Amino acid sequence: MSATTTMRVPHLGGITAGYRMSGDKYDATKPTSVLINSMCTTVSLFDEMFANTRLRDTMNLLAIEPLGHGATSCPSEHFTYWDSAIMALQVLEYLGIDKAFALGASQGGWIVVRMALLAPDRILGLLPTGTSMDTESEDSRSKGAWDPKPLLIPFVEKWCSMTPTPDFVIDDVWCGMVADLGFPKTFSEKQLQFWNSTLKSVYNGDKGRKKAKGALVCLLERDGLLLRIRDIKCPVYWLQGTQDIPFGVILAKEQIRLFTSSEEARLDIIEGGSHYLNASNPIEVADKLLELVKSYTQV
Repeated sequence: MSATTTMRVPHLGGITAGYRMSGDKYDATKPTSVLINSMCTTVSLFDEMFANTRLRDTMNLLAIEPLGHGATSCPSEHFTYWDSAIMALQVLEYLGIDKAFALGASQGGWIVVRMALLAPDRILGLLPTGTSMDTESEDSRSKGAWDPKPLLIPFVEKWCSMTPTPDFVIDDVWCGMVADLGFPKTFSEKQLQFWNSTLKSVYNGDKGRKKAKGALVCLLERDGLLLRIRDIKCPVYWLQGTQDIPFGVILAKEQIRLFTSSEEARLDIIEGGSHYLNASNPIEVADKLLELVKSYTQV
């Protein structure tokens, strides 16, 4: 399911941002960790983190759905990952949170790194998972990254329409592809059905079609970060699964070394981990977030 709480922030003429926070309200005595979900998921990707008492006792958890996802919406059909990063920073500001750690899954990794580039004094540490700091360039593809354009551009074309589409519902082919690329092969039929239903509830009707198209165009036309990440100064703890279909592990091993100004830049390879590591290895992700937060706070 999508976030059930929203707030209005000013970026892009007014974004309705979907978010979920642990606890009834922000606890200023605890550090905060922002959580940004992967492509075509929602704050529900982090259900096991919200259920983890060790995490909740240690920190505030704040999951934010990026543009094109869940309950988040805006007047424009066109946005970038920089826009989602600015939106997330505005959510923090409106909640009165001055500084935070940030975990990002897949596309969430691109967003949290952008947050740290835009507001280096506000992001205390980064935990990207199942991601890459490059586009799917020729170099990246030669090292195991997928080539999404032949696979995904037909969906962009299918989701374009000059007339309203009130009966649109995202199809089973797309839902199956998201599952195959992101979720572990050990997922139960019940778990797969949950995400199938979630996708169909988010991406339906004319607004849902436009949201799906916007999210996909955002992914396909994103810019890389390889020449920017040298400016990241906060610690970076990166997790990558050996069963990550879109990006593999070679890129992560190379790119972690490009965080040359980071106080600490570490990569852990999760054996058997899928692209969406929060789905396949939630305990390992939670443990690494605790390690990051405890290492750089007085908790």
